[in-house]
Amino acid sequence: MATSRNFFSLFQKPKVIPFEFLGQQQSSALLSTHIVGDTPILVRDFIHKALYDPNVGYFSQKSTSVGVLDSSIKFNRLEGRKAYMKHLDKIYKQSDVSWFTPVELFKPWYAHGIAESILRTTNLSVPLKIYEIGGGSGTCAKGILDYIKLNAPTRVYDNISYTSVEISSSLAAKQIETVGEVDSHLSKFRVEHRDATDRNGWGDVDEQPCWVIMLEVLDNLPHDLIYAENQTSPWMEVWVERKQGEKLSELYRPIEDSLIKSCMEIIDMPDATTSSAMKNIWAKVFPKPRWCWLPTGCMKLLEVLHGALPKMSLIASDFSYLPDVKIPGERAPLVSTKKDGSSSDYNSYLDAKGDADIFFPTDFSLLERMDHYCSGWMKQQKDGEPLKRGKKRRTLSLDTAAFMEEFGLPTKTRTKDGYNPLLDDFKNTKFYLSVPTHNVK
Repeated sequence: MATSRNFFSLFQKPKVIPFEFLGQQQSSALLSTHIVGDTPILVRDFIHKALYDPNVGYFSQKSTSVGVLDSSIKFNRLEGRKAYMKHLDKIYKQSDVSWFTPVELFKPWYAHGIAESILRTTNLSVPLKIYEIGGGSGTCAKGILDYIKLNAPTRVYDNISYTSVEISSSLAAKQIETVGEVDSHLSKFRVEHRDATDRNGWGDVDEQPCWVIMLEVLDNLPHDLIYAENQTSPWMEVWVERKQGEKLSELYRPIEDSLIKSCMEIIDMPDATTSSAMKNIWAKVFPKPRWCWLPTGCMKLLEVLHGALPKMSLIASDFSYLPDVKIPGERAPLVSTKKDGSSSDYNSYLDAKGDADIFFPTDFSLLERMDHYCSGWMKQQKDGEPLKRGKKRRTLSLDTAAFMEEFGLPTKTRTKDGYNPLLDDFKNTKFYLSVPTHNVK
């Protein structure tokens, strides 16, 4: 998975600062031809191609997609928020990238907080195994390995295994370079250049306990879109087709896709056929179209992870909401591009033809339900029989500030007047923690 945009810029400004389009400029017509052929595709497949296609995908066209700071920011030397903003502006002007991830801006403290949460909740009597999906430049991996080396028993560090699953070949190489700054880390770290949602890449089922880390990954996972003509008409799958040369349009079909059905089942979306007579009349007099975005990409990834790593513990962080979304529908994405130094948001996801970032808010309550579903616990209820065993997962969602106050060192990111950008500027982000219970076979 590719890492996402800067949390800080998203919260502070009315418009998100998107990734800069650094690849070779291509016309929208050429890009759209590659994304949608003669056969219609589901919206999730359109989004996947628009973001990850090796030839025309948004993330595939940038040679320097992740910013790396030369040194850590000395927050305790800054007077306050104004000084921090000035310093941040200087960093961006000196860099050839348009964004930095929070793990980079707050290194090493952000990664140290994640490492502490792992050490505090894991069974250290067995070798510690960590997977990171979408590891960016490797800053998180290095920070975690640094912290464990300094703070865990020697045997824990000596026996640790840290695997990065990275879809970008350039970032995979960068991660090895970053982690390799400490010689002893290299024997414990490896990068697997592959798509984490491909079950074949994980090999045989691994029954051993492990950790999976996903920082700003969920927001760039493909989603599906369903549509209803009015308040009582049935939901339809949305497909994307190419008409009249390069023009893209939506095509509506009855719900048949298994991932879409599973997501709708988890959300427990009401059946339009059960609507009251009054509601049916109201819908005819004042029809209101409905759109709903379903995180089928997240669903697929969770199914793969639970199938391959049934005893995994999971740490994920992402946006809980996004500002100024123009696209209709619940859990709708922001679609942002930057051209000639100017950023703008598209009104339609169909405008993203390889030149724009598409990112979604994470519904953490729905994420928890999908986690339980994919672990196998909720599936036991399909036959209508009472559950004989309890949940297979213990889960917790925390605001970023609460997570860092519990596991991190907030004093390290505090300025002289008490302002703390890590705690104060991340109101639209959360952490999700999920660990197996004794109900796992």
